[in-house]
Amino acid sequence: MRVVFAGTPSVAVPSFQALLASSHEVVAAVTRPDAAAGRGRRETPSAVAVSAVDAGVEVLKPRRPSDPDFQQRLRELAPDVVAVVAYGALVPPSALEIPKQGWINLHFSLLPAWRGAAPVQHAILHGDDITGATTFVLEEGLDTGPVLGVLTEEIRPRDTAGDLLERLSVAGAGLLVASVDGLESGELAAVPQRPDGVSLAPKINPADARVEWRTPAMRVDRVARACTPAPGAWTTFRGRRLKLGPVLPVSAEALPPGAIAATRESVVVGTATTPVALDRVQPEGKPMMAALDWARGARPTAGDMFE
Repeated sequence: MRVVFAGTPSVAVPSFQALLASSHEVVAAVTRPDAAAGRGRRETPSAVAVSAVDAGVEVLKPRRPSDPDFQQRLRELAPDVVAVVAYGALVPPSALEIPKQGWINLHFSLLPAWRGAAPVQHAILHGDDITGATTFVLEEGLDTGPVLGVLTEEIRPRDTAGDLLERLSVAGAGLLVASVDGLESGELAAVPQRPDGVSLAPKINPADARVEWRTPAMRVDRVARACTPAPGAWTTFRGRRLKLGPVLPVSAEALPPGAIAATRESVVVGTATTPVALDRVQPEGKPMMAALDWARGARPTAGDMFE
């Protein structure tokens, strides 16, 4: 089939490359416009745009999928299907109706669970044991379209959102290709999502990633892992923000919530239950570093607290 691929970040690249290696013809890639990135805030193309240029595939960067020029070019390309992975923009009905087989979206959850922008983060944040990926036919509703295929993936005890998303992006690439194969052969039929078990996964903003030390250690652990690598869990120390990597609940003497105990071997912080050990931290304006190195420089005293 003639396929247009729509995606933006690096997690979409495995699916794009899998489609390139398949029997289908990838005729273009649709991605978000170049955006400021890095310390210099230079305009940078998306990971999918870079991969498409390397592969010699036409790249389309509409400001919105509703742009008339974009929709005209999509009609000219005459795709049988548009395959979507983390594109990052709402697609209007006028664009949805252009490909013969519609827009097929790969979503990183077991729909109807965790509809929305941050399904992997919310699965970790809420303590799920199992998650997965789903391919479905895109429609106007938020991740509500009928399902084509599903795979499951265990959430490991120390998984960060980055770890889990990396595994799902690779496994999901195979699922997406299999779904396009099934549409081409006519052997695959979309099945409506069940009405029960719906949950929403809105984008996690930096304000949501602030660690509340008066919550149990399990909650602090989940917040830190769910927010790694982005937007990054954080707290404040002496009035300045300190970004936190994953933490580890430990069996140690109880500390007041937010209290810091630094030794030569570890840096632990009190929660509402047992303490957690810090692994890596990032002070404002500095690179990520080992918590022990930070403590040697910051020299927290008995009266210092994370706020």
